[in-house]
Amino acid sequence: MAATPVSKVCLLPDGCEAFAVRVASARAALHSIDVQYYIWHSDATGRYLAHELLQAADRGVRVRVLLDDMDARSRDSVLVALNRHPKIQIRLFNPFATRAGILRTLRELFSRWSRLNHRMHNKSWIMDEELAIVGGRNIGDEYFSVSEEVNFVDMDVLLSGAAVGETLHSFETYWRFSSSVPVSRLHRVGQSKYTLNELRTALLAESTRFAMETPYMQRMLKAPKFSQLLSDASRWYESDTVRIVTDDPRKAIRHAPTIDPGVLESMIESLDAADTEILLISPYFVPGAGGTAALRELSRRGVDVTVLTNSLAATDVAAVHSGYSRYRASLLEGGVCLYELKALAPSEHVQRMRLGSSRASLHTKAAIIDRRLVFVGSFNIDPRSAQLNCEMGAWIDSEKLACQMADLFKDAVRPENSYTVSLDERGRTRWSELVGGVEVFHDRDPHANGWRRAVTWLLGLLPIESQL
Repeated sequence: MAATPVSKVCLLPDGCEAFAVRVASARAALHSIDVQYYIWHSDATGRYLAHELLQAADRGVRVRVLLDDMDARSRDSVLVALNRHPKIQIRLFNPFATRAGILRTLRELFSRWSRLNHRMHNKSWIMDEELAIVGGRNIGDEYFSVSEEVNFVDMDVLLSGAAVGETLHSFETYWRFSSSVPVSRLHRVGQSKYTLNELRTALLAESTRFAMETPYMQRMLKAPKFSQLLSDASRWYESDTVRIVTDDPRKAIRHAPTIDPGVLESMIESLDAADTEILLISPYFVPGAGGTAALRELSRRGVDVTVLTNSLAATDVAAVHSGYSRYRASLLEGGVCLYELKALAPSEHVQRMRLGSSRASLHTKAAIIDRRLVFVGSFNIDPRSAQLNCEMGAWIDSEKLACQMADLFKDAVRPENSYTVSLDERGRTRWSELVGGVEVFHDRDPHANGWRRAVTWLLGLLPIESQL
Protein backbone atom coordinates (compact mmCIF):
# COMPACT_ATOMS: atom_id res chain seq x y z
CA MET A 1 0.00 0.00 0.00
CA ALA A 2 1.34 3.44 -0.93
CA ALA A 3 2.22 5.78 1.92
CA THR A 4 -0.22 8.59 2.59
CA PRO A 5 1.30 11.94 1.51
CA VAL A 6 2.25 13.94 4.59
CA SER A 7 2.52 17.70 4.94
CA LYS A 8 4.18 19.76 7.64
CA VAL A 9 2.70 23.05 8.85
CA CYS A 10 4.22 25.94 10.81
CA LEU A 11 2.15 28.92 11.97
CA LEU A 12 3.48 32.41 11.25
CA PRO A 13 1.45 34.76 13.47
CA ASP A 14 4.26 37.28 13.94
CA GLY A 15 4.61 39.90 11.21
CA CYS A 16 8.36 40.32 11.61
CA GLU A 17 8.98 36.58 11.37
CA ALA A 18 6.64 36.30 8.36
CA PHE A 19 8.77 38.91 6.58
CA ALA A 20 12.02 37.23 7.65
CA VAL A 21 10.85 33.85 6.30
CA ARG A 22 10.08 35.37 2.91
CA VAL A 23 13.47 37.07 2.79
CA ALA A 24 15.30 33.90 3.84
CA SER A 25 13.43 31.68 1.41
CA ALA A 26 14.25 34.04 -1.47
CA ARG A 27 17.94 33.89 -0.49
CA ALA A 28 17.86 30.10 -0.14
CA ALA A 29 16.07 29.43 -3.44
CA LEU A 30 18.04 27.41 -5.99
CA HIS A 31 15.58 26.85 -8.81
CA SER A 32 12.30 28.76 -8.63
CA ILE A 33 10.21 31.31 -6.76
CA ASP A 34 6.52 31.67 -7.63
CA VAL A 35 4.47 34.38 -5.91
CA GLN A 36 0.83 35.38 -6.22
CA TYR A 37 -0.64 38.42 -4.43
CA TYR A 38 -3.56 40.81 -4.39
CA ILE A 39 -1.43 43.72 -3.12
CA TRP A 40 2.30 44.42 -3.36
CA HIS A 41 3.04 47.89 -2.00
CA SER A 42 5.98 49.96 -3.13
CA ASP A 43 7.04 50.70 0.45
CA ALA A 44 10.02 49.62 2.53
CA THR A 45 9.17 45.91 2.81
CA GLY A 46 7.68 45.71 -0.67
CA ARG A 47 10.78 47.10 -2.32
CA TYR A 48 13.06 45.05 -0.05
CA LEU A 49 11.35 41.84 -1.18
CA ALA A 50 11.45 43.00 -4.81
CA HIS A 51 15.20 43.42 -4.37
CA GLU A 52 15.46 39.90 -2.95
CA LEU A 53 13.59 38.48 -5.96
CA LEU A 54 15.87 40.39 -8.31
CA GLN A 55 18.95 39.06 -6.52
CA ALA A 56 17.55 35.52 -6.79
CA ALA A 57 17.03 35.99 -10.52
CA ASP A 58 20.61 37.25 -10.86
CA ARG A 59 21.72 33.91 -9.35
CA GLY A 60 19.76 32.07 -12.06
CA VAL A 61 16.56 31.36 -10.10
CA ARG A 62 13.40 31.48 -12.22
CA VAL A 63 11.01 34.03 -10.72
CA ARG A 64 7.33 34.30 -11.62
CA VAL A 65 5.14 37.02 -10.15
CA LEU A 66 1.35 37.13 -10.56
CA LEU A 67 -0.36 40.24 -9.17
CA ASP A 68 -3.92 41.46 -9.24
CA ASP A 69 -4.00 44.65 -11.28
CA MET A 70 -6.20 46.66 -8.92
CA ASP A 71 -3.14 47.68 -6.89
CA ALA A 72 -0.41 47.15 -9.49
CA ARG A 73 -1.03 49.94 -12.00
CA SER A 74 0.86 52.60 -10.03
CA ARG A 75 3.98 50.40 -10.21
CA ASP A 76 3.99 49.85 -13.95
CA SER A 77 7.51 51.25 -14.44
CA VAL A 78 9.01 48.97 -11.78
CA LEU A 79 7.17 45.91 -13.09
CA VAL A 80 8.19 46.56 -16.69
CA ALA A 81 11.82 47.03 -15.67
CA LEU A 82 11.85 43.82 -13.61
CA ASN A 83 10.19 41.95 -16.45
CA ARG A 84 13.19 42.78 -18.65
CA HIS A 85 15.27 40.33 -16.61
CA PRO A 86 15.61 37.05 -18.54
CA LYS A 87 14.74 35.04 -15.41
CA ILE A 88 11.75 37.12 -14.27
CA GLN A 89 8.22 36.90 -15.67
CA ILE A 90 5.42 39.15 -14.41
CA ARG A 91 1.72 38.80 -15.19
CA LEU A 92 -1.24 40.91 -14.09
CA PHE A 93 -4.63 39.40 -13.36
CA ASN A 94 -7.71 40.96 -14.94
CA PRO A 95 -5.84 44.11 -15.94
CA PHE A 96 -7.21 47.56 -16.67
CA ALA A 97 -6.69 48.88 -20.18
CA THR A 98 -6.22 52.34 -18.66
CA ARG A 99 -2.85 52.63 -16.94
CA ALA A 100 -3.07 56.17 -15.59
CA GLY A 101 -5.45 59.11 -15.20
CA ILE A 102 -8.38 59.34 -12.80
CA LEU A 103 -10.99 60.33 -15.38
CA ARG A 104 -9.97 57.63 -17.84
CA THR A 105 -9.91 55.05 -15.04
CA LEU A 106 -13.40 56.06 -13.89
CA ARG A 107 -14.68 55.83 -17.45
CA GLU A 108 -13.28 52.30 -17.78
CA LEU A 109 -14.72 51.29 -14.42
CA PHE A 110 -18.18 52.45 -15.46
CA SER A 111 -18.00 50.80 -18.88
CA ARG A 112 -16.39 47.52 -17.73
CA TRP A 113 -17.56 47.27 -14.13
CA SER A 114 -18.91 43.72 -14.43
CA ARG A 115 -15.43 42.48 -15.37
CA LEU A 116 -13.19 44.77 -13.32
CA ASN A 117 -15.22 44.21 -10.14
CA HIS A 118 -13.87 40.64 -9.91
CA ARG A 119 -10.39 40.54 -8.38
CA MET A 120 -7.77 37.91 -7.52
CA HIS A 121 -7.43 37.96 -3.71
CA ASN A 122 -5.15 34.87 -3.53
CA LYS A 123 -1.89 34.99 -1.58
CA SER A 124 0.94 32.48 -1.91
CA TRP A 125 4.76 32.34 -1.97
CA ILE A 126 6.43 29.15 -3.23
CA MET A 127 10.17 28.34 -3.10
CA ASP A 128 11.77 25.56 -5.17
CA GLU A 129 8.51 23.60 -5.08
CA GLU A 130 9.58 22.62 -1.54
CA LEU A 131 8.15 25.33 0.72
CA ALA A 132 5.02 27.45 0.44
CA ILE A 133 3.49 30.31 2.43
CA VAL A 134 -0.30 30.65 2.32
CA GLY A 135 -2.46 32.97 4.39
CA GLY A 136 -3.88 36.43 4.80
CA ARG A 137 -0.84 38.66 4.30
CA ASN A 138 -0.26 40.78 1.23
CA ILE A 139 3.14 42.42 0.70
CA GLY A 140 3.51 45.75 2.46
CA ASP A 141 4.65 47.42 5.67
CA GLU A 142 1.34 47.09 7.52
CA TYR A 143 1.31 43.30 6.96
CA PHE A 144 4.79 42.86 8.47
CA SER A 145 4.48 45.16 11.52
CA VAL A 146 6.54 47.99 10.06
CA SER A 147 3.96 50.76 9.65
CA GLU A 148 4.04 53.70 12.04
CA GLU A 149 0.29 54.27 11.66
CA VAL A 150 -1.54 50.92 11.78
CA ASN A 151 -0.43 47.30 11.53
CA PHE A 152 -2.52 44.26 10.76
CA VAL A 153 -2.91 41.31 13.11
CA ASP A 154 -2.52 38.62 10.47
CA MET A 155 -1.67 34.95 9.94
CA ASP A 156 0.19 32.76 7.45
CA VAL A 157 1.09 29.09 7.41
CA LEU A 158 4.45 27.81 6.18
CA LEU A 159 4.01 24.47 4.41
CA SER A 160 6.28 21.66 3.32
CA GLY A 161 5.52 18.26 1.85
CA ALA A 162 2.50 17.31 -0.22
CA ALA A 163 0.64 20.60 0.35
CA VAL A 164 3.33 22.50 -1.57
CA GLY A 165 2.45 20.61 -4.74
CA GLU A 166 -1.20 21.57 -4.31
CA THR A 167 -0.23 25.21 -3.78
CA LEU A 168 1.91 25.14 -6.92
CA HIS A 169 -0.95 23.57 -8.88
CA SER A 170 -3.17 26.46 -7.78
CA PHE A 171 -0.53 28.95 -8.90
CA GLU A 172 -0.11 27.25 -12.28
CA THR A 173 -3.86 27.26 -12.85
CA TYR A 174 -4.00 31.03 -12.38
CA TRP A 175 -0.72 31.67 -14.19
CA ARG A 176 -2.04 29.96 -17.33
CA PHE A 177 -5.53 31.42 -17.13
CA SER A 178 -6.55 33.76 -19.93
CA SER A 179 -7.07 36.69 -17.52
CA SER A 180 -3.42 36.57 -16.42
CA VAL A 181 -1.75 38.85 -18.94
CA PRO A 182 2.04 39.25 -19.34
CA VAL A 183 3.04 42.77 -18.38
CA SER A 184 4.94 43.03 -21.67
CA ARG A 185 1.62 42.82 -23.54
CA LEU A 186 0.25 45.81 -21.66
CA HIS A 187 3.23 48.15 -21.92
CA ARG A 188 5.91 48.87 -24.44
CA VAL A 189 9.29 48.22 -22.86
CA GLY A 190 10.32 51.80 -23.57
CA GLN A 191 7.51 53.13 -21.39
CA SER A 192 9.37 52.31 -18.17
CA LYS A 193 11.19 55.24 -16.63
CA TYR A 194 13.82 52.80 -15.32
CA THR A 195 16.32 50.56 -17.00
CA LEU A 196 16.84 47.25 -15.22
CA ASN A 197 20.26 48.35 -13.97
CA GLU A 198 18.87 51.66 -12.70
CA LEU A 199 16.16 49.80 -10.81
CA ARG A 200 18.70 47.32 -9.42
CA THR A 201 20.83 50.20 -8.13
CA ALA A 202 17.84 51.98 -6.59
CA LEU A 203 16.50 48.86 -4.89
CA LEU A 204 19.96 48.03 -3.50
CA ALA A 205 20.34 51.50 -2.04
CA GLU A 206 16.87 51.49 -0.49
CA SER A 207 17.28 47.97 0.92
CA THR A 208 20.66 48.84 2.41
CA ARG A 209 19.24 51.97 4.02
CA PHE A 210 16.26 50.03 5.41
CA ALA A 211 18.57 47.34 6.81
CA MET A 212 21.01 49.78 8.38
CA GLU A 213 18.76 52.51 9.72
CA THR A 214 15.61 50.85 11.07
CA PRO A 215 15.16 49.10 14.45
CA TYR A 216 12.81 46.71 12.63
CA MET A 217 15.65 45.07 10.73
CA GLN A 218 17.65 44.72 13.91
CA ARG A 219 14.71 42.86 15.43
CA MET A 220 14.40 40.70 12.33
CA LEU A 221 18.05 39.72 12.68
CA LYS A 222 17.26 38.47 16.19
CA ALA A 223 14.50 36.17 14.89
CA PRO A 224 15.32 32.46 14.64
CA LYS A 225 17.48 31.67 11.64
CA PHE A 226 15.68 30.13 8.67
CA SER A 227 17.58 26.87 9.08
CA GLN A 228 16.69 26.81 12.78
CA LEU A 229 13.01 27.33 12.00
CA LEU A 230 13.03 24.52 9.46
CA SER A 231 14.66 22.13 11.94
CA ASP A 232 12.71 23.17 15.07
CA ALA A 233 10.33 20.25 15.56
CA SER A 234 8.35 22.17 18.20
CA ARG A 235 7.17 24.66 15.54
CA TRP A 236 5.96 22.10 13.00
CA TYR A 237 2.84 19.95 12.90
CA GLU A 238 2.52 16.87 10.70
CA SER A 239 -0.75 16.05 9.01
CA ASP A 240 -1.77 13.65 6.27
CA THR A 241 -4.87 15.79 5.70
CA VAL A 242 -3.81 19.21 4.45
CA ARG A 243 -5.97 20.44 1.61
CA ILE A 244 -5.29 23.56 -0.45
CA VAL A 245 -8.59 24.97 -1.65
CA THR A 246 -8.72 27.53 -4.44
CA ASP A 247 -11.50 29.22 -6.30
CA ASP A 248 -11.87 28.46 -9.98
CA PRO A 249 -10.32 31.47 -11.80
CA ARG A 250 -13.41 31.48 -14.01
CA LYS A 251 -15.13 33.03 -11.00
CA ALA A 252 -13.60 36.28 -12.27
CA ILE A 253 -15.58 36.00 -15.51
CA ARG A 254 -19.15 37.20 -15.26
CA HIS A 255 -21.68 34.63 -16.46
CA ALA A 256 -19.05 31.88 -16.79
CA PRO A 257 -20.95 28.76 -17.95
CA THR A 258 -19.45 26.52 -15.24
CA ILE A 259 -17.45 27.24 -12.10
CA ASP A 260 -15.95 24.47 -9.99
CA PRO A 261 -16.65 24.50 -6.22
CA GLY A 262 -14.16 26.55 -4.28
CA VAL A 263 -13.40 28.07 -0.90
CA LEU A 264 -16.98 29.10 -0.06
CA GLU A 265 -18.28 25.59 -0.64
CA SER A 266 -15.48 24.08 1.46
CA MET A 267 -16.25 26.53 4.28
CA ILE A 268 -19.98 25.73 4.23
CA GLU A 269 -19.28 21.99 4.24
CA SER A 270 -16.78 22.19 7.11
CA LEU A 271 -18.92 24.46 9.28
CA ASP A 272 -21.99 22.32 8.74
CA ALA A 273 -20.06 19.22 9.89
CA ALA A 274 -19.07 20.83 13.22
CA ASP A 275 -20.07 18.92 16.35
CA THR A 276 -19.15 21.10 19.32
CA GLU A 277 -17.33 24.36 18.56
CA ILE A 278 -16.60 26.87 15.80
CA LEU A 279 -14.15 29.75 16.23
CA LEU A 280 -14.22 32.20 13.31
CA ILE A 281 -11.82 35.07 12.62
CA SER A 282 -12.93 37.38 9.84
CA PRO A 283 -11.81 41.02 9.73
CA TYR A 284 -14.50 41.83 7.20
CA PHE A 285 -17.54 39.97 8.48
CA VAL A 286 -20.81 40.40 6.58
CA PRO A 287 -22.61 37.04 6.89
CA GLY A 288 -25.77 38.17 5.08
CA ALA A 289 -29.20 36.78 5.80
CA GLY A 290 -28.23 33.27 4.72
CA GLY A 291 -25.00 33.14 6.68
CA THR A 292 -26.68 34.57 9.77
CA ALA A 293 -29.40 31.93 9.59
CA ALA A 294 -26.79 29.19 9.15
CA LEU A 295 -24.76 30.31 12.18
CA ARG A 296 -27.91 30.62 14.28
CA GLU A 297 -28.92 27.09 13.25
CA LEU A 298 -25.51 25.74 14.25
CA SER A 299 -25.93 27.41 17.64
CA ARG A 300 -29.44 25.93 17.96
CA ARG A 301 -27.93 22.49 17.32
CA GLY A 302 -25.65 22.97 20.31
CA VAL A 303 -22.49 24.09 18.52
CA ASP A 304 -20.68 26.92 20.34
CA VAL A 305 -20.15 29.58 17.64
CA THR A 306 -17.77 32.45 18.40
CA VAL A 307 -16.72 35.18 15.97
CA LEU A 308 -13.87 37.67 16.21
CA THR A 309 -13.99 40.65 13.85
CA ASN A 310 -12.87 44.28 13.84
CA SER A 311 -14.47 46.96 15.96
CA LEU A 312 -15.52 50.13 14.15
CA ALA A 313 -12.50 51.88 15.67
CA ALA A 314 -10.14 49.17 14.38
CA THR A 315 -11.51 48.42 10.91
CA ASP A 316 -9.86 49.90 7.84
CA VAL A 317 -13.09 49.58 5.80
CA ALA A 318 -16.04 51.38 7.41
CA ALA A 319 -18.38 50.28 4.60
CA VAL A 320 -17.90 46.63 5.57
CA HIS A 321 -18.66 47.44 9.20
CA SER A 322 -21.95 48.97 8.10
CA GLY A 323 -22.85 45.64 6.48
CA TYR A 324 -21.85 43.66 9.56
CA SER A 325 -23.70 45.83 12.06
CA ARG A 326 -27.12 45.11 10.59
CA TYR A 327 -26.73 41.40 11.45
CA ARG A 328 -25.17 41.86 14.88
CA ALA A 329 -28.36 41.74 16.96
CA SER A 330 -29.77 38.73 15.10
CA LEU A 331 -26.54 36.79 15.60
CA LEU A 332 -26.52 37.58 19.33
CA GLU A 333 -30.19 36.65 19.67
CA GLY A 334 -29.37 33.34 18.01
CA GLY A 335 -26.68 32.47 20.52
CA VAL A 336 -23.60 33.45 18.49
CA CYS A 337 -20.83 35.03 20.60
CA LEU A 338 -19.30 38.17 19.09
CA TYR A 339 -16.03 39.89 19.89
CA GLU A 340 -14.60 43.00 18.22
CA LEU A 341 -10.86 43.67 18.30
CA LYS A 342 -9.80 46.93 19.90
CA ALA A 343 -7.69 49.36 17.90
CA LEU A 344 -5.42 49.76 20.92
CA ALA A 345 -5.30 46.16 22.15
CA PRO A 346 -2.51 45.95 24.76
CA SER A 347 -1.73 42.22 24.82
CA GLU A 348 1.86 41.15 24.24
CA HIS A 349 0.84 39.12 21.19
CA VAL A 350 -1.08 41.96 19.56
CA GLN A 351 1.61 44.49 20.52
CA ARG A 352 4.17 42.25 18.88
CA MET A 353 2.10 42.19 15.71
CA ARG A 354 1.94 45.97 15.36
CA LEU A 355 5.39 46.88 16.71
CA GLY A 356 5.93 50.60 16.13
CA SER A 357 2.38 51.75 15.44
CA SER A 358 -0.24 52.96 17.87
CA ARG A 359 -3.10 51.05 16.25
CA ALA A 360 -3.95 47.47 15.36
CA SER A 361 -6.45 46.17 12.83
CA LEU A 362 -7.50 42.55 12.37
CA HIS A 363 -6.61 40.98 9.01
CA THR A 364 -6.45 37.25 9.87
CA LYS A 365 -8.91 35.00 8.04
CA ALA A 366 -9.21 31.71 9.91
CA ALA A 367 -11.50 29.05 11.34
CA ILE A 368 -10.97 26.48 14.08
CA ILE A 369 -13.56 23.69 14.15
CA ASP A 370 -13.95 21.18 16.99
CA ARG A 371 -10.35 21.88 18.10
CA ARG A 372 -9.25 19.67 15.20
CA LEU A 373 -9.74 21.31 11.81
CA VAL A 374 -8.09 24.64 10.93
CA PHE A 375 -8.51 27.00 7.99
CA VAL A 376 -6.03 29.79 7.21
CA GLY A 377 -6.30 31.74 4.00
CA SER A 378 -7.52 34.82 2.15
CA PHE A 379 -11.28 34.21 2.49
CA ASN A 380 -13.40 36.72 4.42
CA ILE A 381 -16.92 35.84 5.46
CA ASP A 382 -18.50 38.48 3.29
CA PRO A 383 -20.26 38.73 -0.10
CA ARG A 384 -17.13 39.91 -1.93
CA SER A 385 -15.11 36.83 -1.00
CA ALA A 386 -18.12 34.57 -1.53
CA GLN A 387 -19.27 35.84 -4.91
CA LEU A 388 -16.84 38.31 -6.52
CA ASN A 389 -13.19 37.75 -5.66
CA CYS A 390 -11.06 34.66 -6.24
CA GLU A 391 -9.78 33.23 -2.95
CA MET A 392 -7.61 30.43 -1.57
CA GLY A 393 -6.63 28.84 1.71
CA ALA A 394 -5.43 25.73 3.54
CA TRP A 395 -7.58 23.29 5.51
CA ILE A 396 -5.40 21.45 8.03
CA ASP A 397 -6.53 18.50 10.15
CA SER A 398 -4.35 18.67 13.26
CA GLU A 399 -5.45 18.74 16.90
CA LYS A 400 -2.14 20.25 18.04
CA LEU A 401 -2.27 23.04 15.47
CA ALA A 402 -5.93 23.67 16.30
CA CYS A 403 -5.04 24.01 19.98
CA GLN A 404 -2.33 26.56 19.17
CA MET A 405 -4.77 28.53 17.03
CA ALA A 406 -7.41 28.31 19.76
CA ASP A 407 -4.92 29.69 22.27
CA LEU A 408 -4.21 32.64 19.99
CA PHE A 409 -7.95 33.16 19.59
CA LYS A 410 -8.47 33.00 23.35
CA ASP A 411 -5.80 35.64 23.87
CA ALA A 412 -7.27 37.90 21.20
CA VAL A 413 -10.77 37.90 22.73
CA ARG A 414 -9.64 38.66 26.28
CA PRO A 415 -11.40 41.80 27.57
CA GLU A 416 -8.12 43.71 27.50
CA ASN A 417 -7.83 43.06 23.75
CA SER A 418 -11.40 42.92 22.41
CA TYR A 419 -14.85 44.21 23.20
CA THR A 420 -17.44 41.65 24.19
CA VAL A 421 -20.65 42.40 22.29
CA SER A 422 -24.01 41.52 23.88
CA LEU A 423 -27.63 42.63 24.16
CA ASP A 424 -28.92 44.49 27.19
CA GLU A 425 -32.25 43.77 28.89
CA ARG A 426 -34.03 45.92 26.29
CA GLY A 427 -32.44 44.12 23.34
CA ARG A 428 -30.03 46.91 22.48
CA THR A 429 -26.44 46.21 21.45
CA ARG A 430 -23.79 47.01 24.02
CA TRP A 431 -20.04 46.56 24.31
CA SER A 432 -17.99 45.76 27.40
CA GLU A 433 -14.26 45.96 28.11
CA LEU A 434 -11.86 45.93 31.01
CA VAL A 435 -10.24 49.24 31.87
CA GLY A 436 -7.83 49.11 34.79
CA GLY A 437 -9.44 45.88 35.92
CA VAL A 438 -12.93 47.42 35.93
CA GLU A 439 -15.65 46.32 33.49
CA VAL A 440 -16.90 49.28 31.45
CA PHE A 441 -19.99 49.22 29.21
CA HIS A 442 -20.66 51.23 26.04
CA ASP A 443 -24.01 51.78 24.32
CA ARG A 444 -22.47 52.63 20.93
CA ASP A 445 -19.39 51.57 18.96
CA PRO A 446 -16.62 52.35 21.47
CA HIS A 447 -13.75 54.70 20.76
CA ALA A 448 -14.93 55.44 17.22
CA ASN A 449 -15.27 59.15 16.51
CA GLY A 450 -18.55 60.75 15.51
CA TRP A 451 -17.53 61.19 11.90
CA ARG A 452 -16.75 57.48 11.50
CA ARG A 453 -20.04 56.52 13.15
CA ALA A 454 -21.95 58.90 10.86
CA VAL A 455 -20.28 57.61 7.71
CA THR A 456 -20.93 54.00 8.73
CA TRP A 457 -24.60 54.76 9.44
CA LEU A 458 -24.98 56.51 6.07
CA LEU A 459 -23.30 53.65 4.20
CA GLY A 460 -25.66 51.25 5.94
CA LEU A 461 -28.57 52.95 4.16
CA LEU A 462 -27.14 52.24 0.71
CA PRO A 463 -27.87 49.02 -1.24
CA ILE A 464 -24.22 47.99 -1.42
CA GLU A 465 -24.12 44.76 0.59
CA SER A 466 -23.38 42.62 -2.46
CA GLN A 467 -20.18 44.61 -2.99
CA LEU A 468 -18.85 44.34 0.58
